[in-house]
Amino acid sequence: MALRDIFKFRELPESETSKPFLEHLEDLRWTIVKMAITLIAAMILCFAFRGTLVRVMQAPLHEIDQNLGVLRALGITDSIVVSFHLAFYAGIVISFPLLLFFIAEFVLPALTVMEKKFLFPAIGISFALFLTGVLVCYFWLLPKTILFFFHDTQSLGWAPNWTVQQYYSFVTRFTLGFGLSFELPVVVLVLVRFGLITYEFMARTRPYAIVLIFILATIITPTPDVLTLIAMSLPMVVLYESCIWIAWFMKRRQTRAGPVPPVE
Repeated sequence: MALRDIFKFRELPESETSKPFLEHLEDLRWTIVKMAITLIAAMILCFAFRGTLVRVMQAPLHEIDQNLGVLRALGITDSIVVSFHLAFYAGIVISFPLLLFFIAEFVLPALTVMEKKFLFPAIGISFALFLTGVLVCYFWLLPKTILFFFHDTQSLGWAPNWTVQQYYSFVTRFTLGFGLSFELPVVVLVLVRFGLITYEFMARTRPYAIVLIFILATIITPTPDVLTLIAMSLPMVVLYESCIWIAWFMKRRQTRAGPVPPVE
């Protein structure tokens, strides 16, 4: 089965007792439960401050035009529905380190003592990259994107009068997607560390990777326009290119230090 092949990646070393397949599924169940409880707790906390979240998310509108700060609520339940959506996305942001830890705890149980020492710094770096992507999007890219659509709408003789559902759907998906795109170096370097991909492979397949990045950006961008697609894709391309050089540096360092025993 495909699931059995996946679980082989996280088998314990031979010196320890290997778990049967059903116990792996039990571990997966508890991992999902812990992640769900953490996310729900973070959502409840964020929902309690939904007024603050609304003001923060509408700040880019006020910078463009004070009148845009007043969004239209077309549905009777929009206040609750949008609040839950905001709490969910904000909950992902603040619980991101714990969610990463639970995933790493399940996928990488057989790390050596030395590698476990780097687990928390790696999670910290991953969260820092994610938060950097979110902040860069919020303070720089998001206002410019909204301003572009504001002027483009006016150029057609239309009045920019957006609804709460449309605005918050765009802002949350755009910001969170941009933050997740900054996780690309972490994903690539983990794959390099475990020998699943190499520097030569990354360099050789660079054109295909760029095409895949644009396809991924097309999926996660909240609107189908070319501007948003390019704004989402270019940072990911730059990050991928940096991963190639970091992978080259890691290979050079390992070559100088001698062969490194594979991760069991």
